[in-house]
Amino acid sequence: MVRFIGVRVASAVPVLGAVAVLVFILLRLTSGDPAAALAGPNATAPEIASIREHLGFDRPILEQFLTWIRSLLAGDLGASIQANIPVATLIAERLGPTVALSVSTIVVSVIIAVPLGVLAAWKRGTALDKSVMFISVLGFSLPTFVLGYIWIYFLAIQADLLPVQGYEPLSAGFMEFTRHLALPTLTLSSVYIPLIARMTRASLIDVLNEDYIRTARAKGMDEYTVLLRHGLMNAAGPVITIIGISLALLISGVVVTESVFNIPGLGRLTVDSVLARDYPAVQGLMIFFAFTYVVLNLLIDIMQAALDPTIRA
Repeated sequence: MVRFIGVRVASAVPVLGAVAVLVFILLRLTSGDPAAALAGPNATAPEIASIREHLGFDRPILEQFLTWIRSLLAGDLGASIQANIPVATLIAERLGPTVALSVSTIVVSVIIAVPLGVLAAWKRGTALDKSVMFISVLGFSLPTFVLGYIWIYFLAIQADLLPVQGYEPLSAGFMEFTRHLALPTLTLSSVYIPLIARMTRASLIDVLNEDYIRTARAKGMDEYTVLLRHGLMNAAGPVITIIGISLALLISGVVVTESVFNIPGLGRLTVDSVLARDYPAVQGLMIFFAFTYVVLNLLIDIMQAALDPTIRA
């Protein structure tokens, strides 16, 4: 297991290096000047040049890249041009809402999707199975922002049950924390429930066709034991993988949902940083997202290796 983990960690280093290079290059290829954005519309050319020199953007591209990489290897993500504080501090301040939304979405999605997937696999080809698949296709088809506005209209405006926008931390009280997370969680869950349910169904159907399942049924085991103990346990690998990937995608991809519901998380920070041409903030965020994705994938691999020893062979 130690060797297996070591190989996975070593393979993650080139991925992070490639992300760093791509992010740096792509930002420099985009239109717009951070110095001009910071100086404002009424700034003169000498003032913009002075700001550009202060930020180090007047140096050769290779020198800028090497300077950033050296800082990155030392654990320094740089300082935000817009907020004038370390990018690491900025990320830490905005991390709470994004993690809360991501975790609540995954928990709700798993609680609903796994039973749906099991039922669909168990009743394969029936009306129940077709209904689950129809809901899955519908969930995939509707954009997140459309789902968000639908839930806002019905649950916040018409029924007046939940707040339309905003975020309250857990320190403000569990009820307020839950009420403000309910709509964005419901919106994102509407996308991830179909994804996890389909994967659970497909994986379980493959397992239910195995000989040992027929043997278990022939021995007179009840269907509950066959489905859960012998079926779902052996089908858990792909399901765990899709859950882990979903969590990674949520943490790095809640831009639209956080914008719709005015949640001050990493998604909103990414949008604001891109619009402000805040290169250090965007670079730091992309590296953080890539690192999070790599770590979560490593944890998924470790969990799969623990469940199936043949994987680490």
